[in-house]
Amino acid sequence: LSPGSPAFAGDVDAGAQVFATNCAACHAGGNNVIRPEMTLKREALEAYLSGGVKESSVVNQVVNGRNAMPAFGGRLEDQEIENVASYVIDQAVGGKWDTFCRWPCLGR
Repeated sequence: LSPGSPAFAGDVDAGAQVFATNCAACHAGGNNVIRPEMTLKREALEAYLSGGVKESSVVNQVVNGRNAMPAFGGRLEDQEIENVASYVIDQAVGGKWDTFCRWPCLGR
């Protein structure tokens, strides 16, 4: 994936698994244990995510990292990145991060 190319809609359920394995340590429940104000909730994504609340912006963030977040490009397959981006946007736009959470937190 190149950060400038549009991401195709990924598989939200597969993205939940990628999230649980690779992201939940810092972002369980859509939160952020390193920078608490920079959550994965819609309002925070609108304020902090470069490019706006869309899958391609999440793909860019995951591939390249930024601030305290490491880059996952090269660590995750392109399809895994597309899937986790779809999951994050689905949770954020649907207000699902605030739902009951079980470990690993899948937001469902």
